[in-house]
Order: sequence, then C-alpha cells, then structure tokens
Amino acid sequence: MPAKAPKTARHLEVERKFDVVESTVSPSFEGIAAVARVDKSPVQELDAVYFDTTAQDLARNRITLRRRTGGHDAGWHLKLPAGADARTEVHAPIDASDDPDTVPAGLLDVVLAIVRDRPVQPVARITTRRESQILYDAGGNALAEFSNDHVTAWSAANGSDAGPAEQRWREWEVEVLDTDSDKKRSAGHELLNRLSNRLMDAGASPAAHGSKLSRVLDSDGPAKASAAPPADPVHRAVAQQVEQLLVWDRAVRADAHDSVHQMRVTIRKIRSLLKDSQDSFGLADGAWVLDELRELAGILGVARDAEVLAERYERQLSSLTPDLVRGPVTERLVNGAQRRYQLGLRRSLAAMRSKRYFRLLDALDAMVAEPPVAALGQEPRPVTIDAAYRRVRKATKAFKAAEAAQTDDADETLHVIRKRAKRLRYTASATGASQVAQQAKAIQTLLGDHQDSVVSREHLLAQAHAAHVAGEDTFTYGLLYERENEIAQTSREQLDSALRKLDKAVHKKRH
Repeated sequence: MPAKAPKTARHLEVERKFDVVESTVSPSFEGIAAVARVDKSPVQELDAVYFDTTAQDLARNRITLRRRTGGHDAGWHLKLPAGADARTEVHAPIDASDDPDTVPAGLLDVVLAIVRDRPVQPVARITTRRESQILYDAGGNALAEFSNDHVTAWSAANGSDAGPAEQRWREWEVEVLDTDSDKKRSAGHELLNRLSNRLMDAGASPAAHGSKLSRVLDSDGPAKASAAPPADPVHRAVAQQVEQLLVWDRAVRADAHDSVHQMRVTIRKIRSLLKDSQDSFGLADGAWVLDELRELAGILGVARDAEVLAERYERQLSSLTPDLVRGPVTERLVNGAQRRYQLGLRRSLAAMRSKRYFRLLDALDAMVAEPPVAALGQEPRPVTIDAAYRRVRKATKAFKAAEAAQTDDADETLHVIRKRAKRLRYTASATGASQVAQQAKAIQTLLGDHQDSVVSREHLLAQAHAAHVAGEDTFTYGLLYERENEIAQTSREQLDSALRKLDKAVHKKRH
C-alpha cells in the first residue's frame, strides 16, 4: 500500500547543467551584470535514492522521483518537465516513521497516469558532494546558485553479483532562484545565458544528459534517439494527443484552472481521430476503446459543465447593477455550481485512479506504438475531409428541417452540427488542411456558445423554480434567461455565414 499523503509544495526550477573534467577550475563571476557579490555556502553531502518502474516509465517521460537526505531541501522530490531549462518540482517532507522505499501517495498520484498500477521501486542511488556559491544583486537579493558537484552513482539496472556498478563524474549546475513572475523569469533567463557563457569560457560544455539519473540510466541515449514521430499524419496526431493527455492528467490532479476542459478536449480529439481511422488503428475488434473514451469524457463533463456555469454566472452577475441582483442568486448560481464542480472533480479523480483507466491508457500506448495497418500491407479506409464534411452537411439539413417544422429537437440538431464540425476540424488539422480546420473551429465555437446557452437556460429554469418555492425574488433569473436566449439567437443568425465559409474552404481544398 502507498504511504500516507504528506503536504506537498511546488516551485519552478530553472537551471542548466554542464559537463566538466576533474581538473577544470571553477569560474569567477566578477564583472557579470546584476551580480554584486558572491558568497560561498557550506559544503553539502547529499544522498538520493531514485525511484521508477522496471521499464523506466518516469525516465522516458523526463521525470525524476527521489528521496534525498542531506542539504537544505532534504525530502521527497518529484521533478516534471516545464519547458526549456525548467522543471516543476513537487516537494514532500520525509516522515521518519514511513518505509523509506515507499513513495508518498501524494507524489505518486501526480504521475499515476504514467506509472499506473506498475510497482515503483528504487532504481539508482546517487551521492553528491556539493560546493555552492550564491550570487546576489546590489540589494542583497539572491539571484542564482552555482554548484560544483562531485557525483558517485550506482544503478540497480547494471548491477552484478558483485553489486551495482559504480560511476563517478563531476558536473556544474547553475540555477536562477527568483522565478515568481513572468518578468522575473525573463530576467532570470537573461542571467542564465550570461552565467552559462562564463561557465563555458571556463571549460565546461552543455551536459549530454538532462539529469544525473538519466546519465546513470542512459535514458537520453539510444532509446530516446529511436523514438521518431510516426510518419502517417493521423497516426502522428493521435500520438501527440495521447502525450498531451498525460500532461493534462497531471494538471487535473493539481486542480489547475481549465485543466478538466483541456483534458476532455484532448480525449475527444483522440476519439474523433480514432473513429475516423478505425481500420488503420485496428479497432474493428477493439471498439471498447472508443466507448471508454466517450465515457471518460462524460465523467469529466460533469465538472466541466459546472465550471462553465460558475464562470458564466459570475461574469454575468458582475455586469449587472446591484439593484438588478435580487435575492441569494449568487449563492444559488455561482456557489452552487462551484460545489458541483468539486463533486465532479472528485468523481473524475476516482475514475483516473482506477484500473479501468490504466487499461485504457495501456491500449492507447499500444496503438501509438504500432505502425498503421497500411504499413503491414493492408489497405485501411482512408481518412478524408470530404467524408467528414458530408456529415456536417447532413446534420445541417436535419437542423433546417427541424427549424422549418418548429419541432423541439432543433437545439439538439444544432449540437450535432457542432460535434461533426469538431470532428471535421480534428481531421483537417491532422491532414494539414488549415483553412478547413479554421472554419470548422469557427462553427464549433459558435455552436458551443449556443449549447452553453441551452444548458444555462435549463439550469436557470430549475434554479428559478427552487427560488420561487423558497419564497425568493426570481427577477434576476428571468433577466439572465433572456440574455441567454439572445446569445442563442445570435448564434443561429450567424450560422449560415459560417457554413458558407466552411463550404468555400472545403471547395478550395479540393481544387
């Protein structure tokens, strides 16, 4: 069983590593703009045990997980890629009562979509004798830290009966320390460039590996070089979206703003691409993947819909003068939606911690790893923009018929147009038809506003009824309902023009 979840903290780490030989003399930082003084820190003796699965799933995703003792930041460290020279570090304290070989549940949950239900165990031990210097500006603010590291490492993967093989090397690290804002990060990168030039002038070279662990495991070597993107555009698009799914999975677990929406969009992109290319991905006997993706998107949709309503009502109510906001309407509409979001998020997280979810991710990995069926000598059904566009036109005819007959399903047929325009957009993007994708996205956005207004009006009616039963003033609900009705009407009025632009883009693509 995983250890109990301690309180975790996050910060952005911006640093660069450099390879140096034993005889290289540490540089002087005199004359570097912004650096007023340099202080040496006491020598630190650091001892870290690194954890991963047997298949090194974390290392392959440029993630490190370690338990380090010694130094000023002893504890559990999980480092996640966050752009060039940057990583997000999640830190958890060491609990002396816990098993040192059991990763805290709070840290393991962050990367659960990568490790899934595979055992995580020690894969390497690295000890470091660190000599550090802190660089300060004229105001006494710490700007950067330079570290001269003497490293000794052992890998469980390359051991023998005589014990793990030992590796020794020396390296330099330079880390900018103040990254709390975009402005400070920009200044930090400028300083990082100047410091990097000084280190290379002293004889260093950019590190051949991204981390100490990757050097021990050599996970930046042949395996990384062989991971070329798929040649087939749709296969490549699916691979990219599966990679994005893992990124948004981590964001949802951290409850980052808009992350539920982005994860749901990514799932729908994958499903749309797979559905339009079922032959290529061998889904004739594996349609359960499409069903699982649809259900997962539906689970996330509970939280997403509540998030949209909360933000929508908060924005609309703030635009009204106080005399138009009558009764506890904010509590019912905004706070109520926020509570439903939290309930939906908990349900989503429960699904994302299930074996069912892990098996879905396994299946997606397998699809990405396998070449398209066409490469094996078979002829898959081609993915065409025309086929996707015909589905949009068919849905449009259904809407026109429903509108002319004034039936109750006109809103639903508009929603079908939106879903089919979205599938067209994903197919067009995957095959390089940027203009078609742009016009399909415009229809998707337009009818997304319409669908949001449909959901909002239904919710407003229910909340107005509850308020009426409670003896509350329902004036504001009616005012908001009318605004939503106007949004829906505007969307309908703009649809014909958007459809004509899409038709023109598709026609131009054909010729």
